[in-house]
Amino acid sequence: MLVVAALVPDTALLVPGTAGDADVLVGLRTAAVAAVAEVVAAEVETVVVVAPGPVPRELAGTVRPSLGAAGVPDELVWWPVDPVTLPGAGHDVPAVASAVGLHLLARARRDTGLRVVEVTGRQTAEALTILGRTLVGDGPTGLVIVGSGSGRHGPDAPLADDARAPSHDARVLADLADAGPGARARLAADDADLAAELAVRGWAPWQVLLGAAADQPIRARLLAESTELGAQHQVLVWDAR
Repeated sequence: MLVVAALVPDTALLVPGTAGDADVLVGLRTAAVAAVAEVVAAEVETVVVVAPGPVPRELAGTVRPSLGAAGVPDELVWWPVDPVTLPGAGHDVPAVASAVGLHLLARARRDTGLRVVEVTGRQTAEALTILGRTLVGDGPTGLVIVGSGSGRHGPDAPLADDARAPSHDARVLADLADAGPGARARLAADDADLAAELAVRGWAPWQVLLGAAADQPIRARLLAESTELGAQHQVLVWDAR
């Protein structure tokens, strides 16, 4: 059963030190730490990080939340890069978004009872919804849903500007902040191809969230949002308590 979910950005810039001496996205970082702290405070049996990755998989064994894939050596990250132990054997390397989620959980002092699941926009909405139901099926569960809107907002964007990005992201953000039945239906129907064209990294994790929430009443709160640096980022809490 889903108890509470934190929806946080997937950018490595959320972790201090990734931009060198510049401290960027401070408001988003503060809100993300607070949102994840709510999940941890709920004292759920399991916390699952759901994040975009290169292939669908669940990480296993010893995992270090390194941001090396973003070009940031561990020694430059201002937060400790301490390993966590996940179910299973091995030494998996997380995608950048998964590493961000693990860093936020470390700040909230949760390093046990964790799972990390990576998903992609190539999976169908139906498959992702089923995955979401499965993830919360074994007891009280918290989610850390890592993903952002389009990376195509204006001339400062990490990718080429796309005039469709503002209207798409405004609609999605409004529905995430609503979380009612109509809003969830619209989120479920969001065009996966358009999301891919707009480089929306949150599409797949949000489909998982919809499956996890099922038909539970949800109280949604928007803690922060920004298109600073040309990408749409947001922090929300979905509370099913």
